[in-house]
Amino acid sequence: MQDKISVLLVDDHSLVRRGFRRILEDEPDMDVVGEAGDGEEAITLAQKLRPRVVLMDCALPGTSGLQATRRILDLLPETRVLMLSMHPEETLVRQALESGASGYILKNAMDLELGGAIRRVAAGETVLDETLSRTSTLRGERDYGLTPRELEILQLIVDGKSNKEIATQLDLSANTVAAHRANMMDALGIHKTAELVVYAIRNGLVNIP
Repeated sequence: MQDKISVLLVDDHSLVRRGFRRILEDEPDMDVVGEAGDGEEAITLAQKLRPRVVLMDCALPGTSGLQATRRILDLLPETRVLMLSMHPEETLVRQALESGASGYILKNAMDLELGGAIRRVAAGETVLDETLSRTSTLRGERDYGLTPRELEILQLIVDGKSNKEIATQLDLSANTVAAHRANMMDALGIHKTAELVVYAIRNGLVNIP
C-alpha cells in the first residue's frame, strides 16, 4: 500500500476543522497530521510536520491564508496547498493561484468532494471548484500570439481533458493535440501541464471551469 497522504488542516473555526477531520478520517488513504487555527501556526506546523497537502482557509485572522501559503511553499516547495473559501470571486481565485495554491474550492458547496480534491492536488493536478463562475472578460487580452486553435485546446486542457479526449472532441489526431500542447508550452516558456493551467487562468486566457 502506498504511503498515506498527510494533511494539515488550517481554519480559524475549531468546529470547521473537526468537520473536515471527520470527513478525512473516512478516507483510508489519508492521515490528518495536525490542525492550525491561524496563519502563523500553520507555517510553524507545516515546517514541523511536512504535510503532503495543506487544506488552507483563505480568510484567517492576522497572517492570511494567501500569505501563509506563500511562506509555506517558500519553505516546503514539495507541499501542495488546497485553498478553501466562502467566496467565488475570480480575483480571489487568481490570488490563490498566484500565491502558489494548487486548488481553490468553496466551503459551502453542498457536494464538497474533499477527499477527491486532496488526492488530485497531491498528484500534482490543479483543482478548481466546478461552481466557480465562468468569465471571458479578460480573454484575448494576453494571448501571447497563441492561435485560436491553441486557445481552444488550452481551454480543454484547463477543463482537465487528456490529449486523447481533446483529439476526439475536436476531430484531430492525438499527435496533433500533443504538438499543439508542446508548441504552447514552448511559446510560453512553461514545462509542466499544471504550470500551463495556472498560467492560462492567471492571464485570463480561458474560462475557469
